Amino acid sequence: MRPLFEQIDTRPTPIGQITLRRRRIPGLTDDDIYEVKLGEEFLMSSLFVKAEEALSDLGLAALDDRPADVVVGGLGLGYTAVAALKHEKVRSMLVVELLEPVIEWHQAEDVPLGAILNADPRNRYVQGSFFDLAKGEPTGFDPDQPGRVFDAILLDIDHSPSFLLNASNASFYQPGTLATMAQQLRPEGVFALWSNEPPAPDFMAVLETVFSRVESHIIRFYNPFQNNEATATVYVAVK
Repeated sequence: MRPLFEQIDTRPTPIGQITLRRRRIPGLTDDDIYEVKLGEEFLMSSLFVKAEEALSDLGLAALDDRPADVVVGGLGLGYTAVAALKHEKVRSMLVVELLEPVIEWHQAEDVPLGAILNADPRNRYVQGSFFDLAKGEPTGFDPDQPGRVFDAILLDIDHSPSFLLNASNASFYQPGTLATMAQQLRPEGVFALWSNEPPAPDFMAVLETVFSRVESHIIRFYNPFQNNEATATVYVAVK
């Protein structure tokens, strides 16, 4: 029988100690709960994935039905990436992840969705900084095809445009950097962003300086720890 709590891996990274752990909470769920922490900060839990999946579903729903090449920024526990692959229109997908241990957890199938991502030939991991690659440095998102353009870019890294994992990410959420990233989108391509905070009018205004259509969607889900409804936001912007 598995223990109720297990630390699977912990390693230093350029932005802090990253830890993968698994636990069970009898009476709450029969499934293992996988959690990722950066230092003492929770990044991801398999108990709360509705908004991460909605990021893919809402972003890809804004596209037409032609075959789509997709970038997912931030691997996490793989829920956004796997949700994207459920869409038949997705022809290829790059998952850009800064932290090498996170990719290795999926490649080694230490996390539940690793096997799904590894088995799908449309998926490829890219180890690197999403925020650097968004600026086209040095090759754009695809190191094998410099200058490549995509149909959708789905981003789930920072907690929100104003609550960052790393202060250096702040410049990404400004008009100039967003416009540079949008050069890697085809016309009518989609940029979608997950946020753990309510829709921010000031960030909507920034998106509207770059994209022709911008929407925000509130995602509601149940938090069993607090016994109440929680929310997250998905922004969808069309070039």
